[in-house]
Amino acid sequence: MIYLYNTLTRRKERFKPIDEKDNIVKIYTCGPTVYNYAHIGNMRAYIFMDNLRKVLKYNGYNLEHVMNITDVGHLVSDADDGEDKMLKSVREMKMSVYEIAQKYTKAFLDDIESLNIERPEHIVKATEHIKQMEEYVDKILENGYAYETSKGIYFDTSKLSSYGELSGVDLNAQKAGARIEVDKEKRNPLDFALWIKAPKEHIMKWDSKYGECYPGWHIECSAMSKYYLGEKFDIHTGGVDHIPIHHENEIAQAKGATGKNPANIWMHTEFLLVNSGKMSKSLGNVYKISELNERGIEPLAYRYFVYTSHYRNKLNFTWEGINSAQVSLNRLREICNLHRNGINKIEKNIINEYENKFRDAINDDINMPLAMSIVWQLAKYPEKSVQIYKLLKKFDEVLSLDIDKVVEKNILDIPDEILEILDKRKQAREKKDYVTSDILRDELREKGYIVKDSKEGQEIEKV
Repeated sequence: MIYLYNTLTRRKERFKPIDEKDNIVKIYTCGPTVYNYAHIGNMRAYIFMDNLRKVLKYNGYNLEHVMNITDVGHLVSDADDGEDKMLKSVREMKMSVYEIAQKYTKAFLDDIESLNIERPEHIVKATEHIKQMEEYVDKILENGYAYETSKGIYFDTSKLSSYGELSGVDLNAQKAGARIEVDKEKRNPLDFALWIKAPKEHIMKWDSKYGECYPGWHIECSAMSKYYLGEKFDIHTGGVDHIPIHHENEIAQAKGATGKNPANIWMHTEFLLVNSGKMSKSLGNVYKISELNERGIEPLAYRYFVYTSHYRNKLNFTWEGINSAQVSLNRLREICNLHRNGINKIEKNIINEYENKFRDAINDDINMPLAMSIVWQLAKYPEKSVQIYKLLKKFDEVLSLDIDKVVEKNILDIPDEILEILDKRKQAREKKDYVTSDILRDELREKGYIVKDSKEGQEIEKV
């Protein structure tokens, strides 16, 4: 049995697919807006998406999964004000909007491939589904949940008593603080744009019955999820930043068009922090996967690092933490490969016990930290056995860490000064003087080396 946390109901629920007969799970994931490179915080959400896919497949389900590519652009605030992100990039990069979309779509797909993230069955571009979006807007209007102004078509939030059910916010307080200056014809401060009438200078626009227009950001996900998955599907995923506006508005649109909440289960990944704070361009701490590579950290070490925290908890990125993840991943691979040619026979009940523990962990709301602790217990089993190697390989169908990769030992040209510190630290540990040992470990880190203790002694790597 699989249990998943549902943001909508605020509890873990036993998962049952809508289509139990054919064992198919239908999923929609909010994909990237391709106006710039995705950063490692974005990638945490897609690693979760991939784990969810692979846990479902591990349990024998078939998938019908859609992820959108927002190549139309949307406003900076993700609401109805600010500057269009795609058009901002056009001005800054002096490229056409389609060149920008193509460049960053490719970069995104390259990044997810480097992280062993499996592509969903359908990766769909907003610009290729404008007709479906217009038809969806028409349906909302026809059902009386929207109205037209001189600037566009707006969803009328006053017509939906359940508006705010996903985020659980105090709507009265939100209304009091909301801005209406963007369009004085809006009936309510929280009303949001479905279809926007394009100014002459706007680059991306399409002919419609309302004149030259472009879609509001939220409408693309509603229209494309319905087009590929139907009015009701199993799971919708995204980041926690999507909850209060984007996903709240998706639910409103779907109820306006079909009378239904589109997904049975809504799942959200928490934020990635950097040095316990937010990522910010001004702080220079918005890192990309390629930047980790440049520092000698392979993408899969970042994937391993993500497993150190549950997807519903914040995760704090530090360079010490990611370097430690790389060391740990290398060590796990080394131990795994020691089992590859192991000749010991392990009792079947022991193998079954580990497999059941792993399955229980991943099936309990994708608990990857617990799953990894079980992986390590199995890897460190004292008797080397090919049975253990095969089971670790099976676990890697979900982990996707290339757990059987042969690690090439780096032969470091270690300076005499570093060797002397290592020798002093070794002596301190032999005397059980762990205070001195820790001081010397910190001194090595300051000099650009990470030391790790194992049964074989001290292992050192350059940062």
